[in-house]
Amino acid sequence: MRVLQSYVAGQWHTPSGGGVEVHDATTGEPVARVGSDGIDVAGALAHARAVGGPALRRLTFGQRAGILKALAGYLTDHKEALYGLSTAAGATRSDAWLDIEGGTGVLSVYSSKGRKELPDAHFLRDGDAEVLAKDGTFLGLHLLVPREGVAVLINAFNFPVWGMLEKVAPALLAGVPVLVKPATPTAYVAEAAVRLMVESGALPEGAVQLVCGSLGDAFDNLTGQDSVFFTGSAATATKLRSHPQVLAQSVRFTAEADSLNASVLGPAAVPGTAEFDLYVKEVAREMTTKAGQRCTAIRRALVPAGLVDDVVAALADRLAKVVIGDPRREEVRMGPLVSLEQRDEVERALSTLAEGAEVAVGGPDGKFDPVGAEAGHGAFLAPTVLVARDASLPAPHDIEPFGPVCTVLPYGGVEEAIDLARLGKGSLVVSVFTPDAAEAGQLAQGLAPHHGRVLLVDERCGKSQTGHGSPMPQLVHGGPGRAGGGEELGGLRSVHHHLQRVAVQGSPDMLSALTGTFLPGATRVEGGAHPFTKHFEDLALGDTLVTESRTITVEDIERFADLTGDHFYAHTDEEAAAKSPIFGGRVAHGYFVIAAAAGLFVWPEPGPVLANYGIDRLRFTTPVRPGDAIHVVFTCKEKTPRRGAGYGEVRWETQVVNQDGAVVAAYDVLTMVATREGAQQ
Repeated sequence: MRVLQSYVAGQWHTPSGGGVEVHDATTGEPVARVGSDGIDVAGALAHARAVGGPALRRLTFGQRAGILKALAGYLTDHKEALYGLSTAAGATRSDAWLDIEGGTGVLSVYSSKGRKELPDAHFLRDGDAEVLAKDGTFLGLHLLVPREGVAVLINAFNFPVWGMLEKVAPALLAGVPVLVKPATPTAYVAEAAVRLMVESGALPEGAVQLVCGSLGDAFDNLTGQDSVFFTGSAATATKLRSHPQVLAQSVRFTAEADSLNASVLGPAAVPGTAEFDLYVKEVAREMTTKAGQRCTAIRRALVPAGLVDDVVAALADRLAKVVIGDPRREEVRMGPLVSLEQRDEVERALSTLAEGAEVAVGGPDGKFDPVGAEAGHGAFLAPTVLVARDASLPAPHDIEPFGPVCTVLPYGGVEEAIDLARLGKGSLVVSVFTPDAAEAGQLAQGLAPHHGRVLLVDERCGKSQTGHGSPMPQLVHGGPGRAGGGEELGGLRSVHHHLQRVAVQGSPDMLSALTGTFLPGATRVEGGAHPFTKHFEDLALGDTLVTESRTITVEDIERFADLTGDHFYAHTDEEAAAKSPIFGGRVAHGYFVIAAAAGLFVWPEPGPVLANYGIDRLRFTTPVRPGDAIHVVFTCKEKTPRRGAGYGEVRWETQVVNQDGAVVAAYDVLTMVATREGAQQ
């Protein structure tokens, strides 16, 4: 048995004594002792604020995304050690795959999003600038900047790696250090993962710290810059959320708590349909994956009243084939619960549920011999299906048996199914299995306000869908009401949780300099060399080219129509165009206008501009008629360096203006512009 250490202020610390003994879920043998006596938790918070936070904030989003990529690679290279430890918690290879590969997958997704979707900068702009003065000399906008505190991450026992990394990834990408507190029953897996992260050398000092055991006086030392991300029971979430310091300092608190998730078999998914088979397979999988110890597992199976017996029979047949035993055995598909204490808790919940429901499959007395293990030493429990013929009884909607247990609830119609799901008082996820799109739509709209995620499954996505119980890093993970009211994951949405939104006001020039973006009303600098002849470093925001004019003719419009095949009447039929309430006469193609504009501002010779890779925000604001003369006001709007690429990306504000000074088209041109060093390679 090993005494787990905590990682605080750049050092591994062994607790001075005490703690809790953790046992192997299969054999009952001691695995580790978990405690934090003598660990300076308040000092860890201070170290994160004084050392970890500044180190992360000195880096850009792109650089922090590189840290996540390095962590993902190192953990992947050393994952077998984590797989070996996970078996002691009752996890089979496939169970541990969800935890370990799922965790590194989250790091990879956030690394990719950070590199591709965030600027190589230290803050984000949130929306467009607002003009606050009639003459355009006073603007306001919102920025998102990293908070200067610590993200305290309190995790559940069921996913010691994924549950930690889903919180770590967005925090580090945002530039906020973390203090990780793993759940005691599987802290030895989390500790091993943090050791690998530290060994990788990718983390700045103080960016990640670990406390195994109690957090002690941590909550007494929280500040208004700190945040707490909690996964666990609703009762514990309420207690922590109500801590006097959390309330006094307005500490951000995000909870993912108890959840009586439901899965609905639509009335159209009768036996013989692919959706019926998919439903039974999914319910059985959710019951047995990690022995049902998932916050997103299906606890309530809502089934049309006339199909209850068919569903129960199909579940019984599928569950009978599940091999239960020592997760180290290759043939085993379901291991024990994480501990004897957890099994006892599930059995108590089962006893209460059984007062208003019949045990159709399994139960505490279900007879089975675990493969490669002794039932008396391990925390084994047979997969159990209950049937509550009276679906309105409160117990199935109030009690969460956190194990391989599901209650089948009959319903009479779609509206009744929605009402039953609502009785869960807010859940993380609900799934719907039906071949009928109208049925799925009605269910989705009725269920959405009470759930964080809605999964709609038909035969078309049956093989590709990722599963009822699998949150994806690109989408939100959380739920209303009983589920905690919080939100984790969600792509860049979760990064925003760690940022402070601030309104900034000032002159266009001042705010342009602050944000690195040419804003409306800022000073344009005209003259000098053509901007397309300048390398990336030599371009300045506001560098502007005002081009010569070009007069648009009927012949131009007709040649463009013939070249492209676009003979829309407004361009080619004077009589029909004259009757149009929009055009009132013949006009040039919008695409011809921007093509002609390019001919006015493009520098034809080879130079630093390597390529045009897109146009954003294109709007045609005023029709261009034969005889109109257009010119372009072309301004360097935003520069984004691409480290090591030999070029940067430049966004150009482009306004096409007619002879009356009216803007006829406005858009941003996106180009790759070589750096001086890149041009020499």
